[in-house]
Amino acid sequence: MMPNTLPLEELRRLFGGRLQENVSLARFTSARMGGPADLLLEAENADGLAEMVSHLWRLDVPFTMLGGGSNILVSDAGVRGVVIHNRAKAVDWHTDRRPPQVWAESGANFGALARQAAQKGLSGLEWAGGIPGTVGGAVFGNAGAHGGDMSMNLRVAEVLHRHDGRQKWTLDDLRYSYRSSILKEGLGQAVVLSATLNLAEGDPAMIQARMDDFLAHRRQTQPPGASMGSMFKNPPGEYAGRLIEAAGLKGLRVGDVQISDLHANFFVNLGAGSATDALVLIKQAQTAVAEKTGVTLELEVELVGDWQ
Repeated sequence: MMPNTLPLEELRRLFGGRLQENVSLARFTSARMGGPADLLLEAENADGLAEMVSHLWRLDVPFTMLGGGSNILVSDAGVRGVVIHNRAKAVDWHTDRRPPQVWAESGANFGALARQAAQKGLSGLEWAGGIPGTVGGAVFGNAGAHGGDMSMNLRVAEVLHRHDGRQKWTLDDLRYSYRSSILKEGLGQAVVLSATLNLAEGDPAMIQARMDDFLAHRRQTQPPGASMGSMFKNPPGEYAGRLIEAAGLKGLRVGDVQISDLHANFFVNLGAGSATDALVLIKQAQTAVAEKTGVTLELEVELVGDWQ
């Protein structure tokens, strides 16, 4: 039920037909799980996104950003307030600069951007060719794979700050750490609008071959189908998947969600899985690994919505 504290009439006046009500979020997530958003807005460009966010902040309406829908688990009870689906996807290549750069709005698909860079003979994003999320999500969570991460490429991110308006944030401002940032820790009160990434010129064949190797490794070691991506962060000097497998949980199933029998740090929706099933598996994995090894597995996936 939609909270009666939301200024619904004012939101309808501001956004008109763009404001959608009681929208299932399952189709917007890579895991194909999750309940409804009270309200949904879709931002088509960075300026539109900034306008939406500014209005919601002014009205003190809580909102959740949704990009590619990976690395999140949306509660079966859904998400209160407003969900903004970020569809801002403009991209601009600056190959005349030294180093060459690419500017992209935060809703652009990050993996597709990396593959386009390789096709243009631009190096630096080969590690990201298989990442399913958005540029904004990658900036938000310091996404990484194959020894690379966003902190190695980011030149500057344009953010909208709740109190200080549009700003250019550097690596120092974002305070990156392993798979985290000031934004992911909830301290930034800012939304990513776009990012400029540093690249390098290289031999197109070698760049493509390196990316192809990474993509092949990904296909061989990570399960296909509906999942959230890596469930837990790798502990220092260890791999979460190895610890879960060593605890005897590889292939364990609750309802229609299964710990992958290919890679134990991936939890797969077999068709009719629920977020509740996934959360049961998460807690079982954390408990079993802690009892066997003393290691506390920390979620890489973000829990979104009403979990009470």
